[in-house]
Amino acid sequence: MTKINIQTDCSNSSKKEFLKDFNVAFATGNADFIISQVSDDIRWIMYGDKELKGKKDFAKEINIMKDYVADEVTIHSIVTHGAEAALNGEIKMGGKSYAFCDMYRFVSAGSTKIKELKSYIISTS
Repeated sequence: MTKINIQTDCSNSSKKEFLKDFNVAFATGNADFIISQVSDDIRWIMYGDKELKGKKDFAKEINIMKDYVADEVTIHSIVTHGAEAALNGEIKMGGKSYAFCDMYRFVSAGSTKIKELKSYIISTS
């Protein structure tokens, strides 16, 4: 079971609550939820690794990743403004620790459908 740690200020808006849930879904391998929350023309850049374009390629990658469930995830902060957002935290998995930051662009300011995701991750152990 994944241990989830979330700062108390990460839930004071509906978009922050959504991003919290989206990241918990990543940590727990909930592929169906993750895939349902992105646009058909999603673009995902994983800096230093790969870039995916389109929901089909995104879904393929998520379905590979769903088997890698985190031991612990900590969300430090979520910042939202209009159609953009950022979230940073730490994840522990398989005896290793990583720091991450994700930059989000939504379909519109009023939407929680993700159009672009830029991910930065570094090993800390």
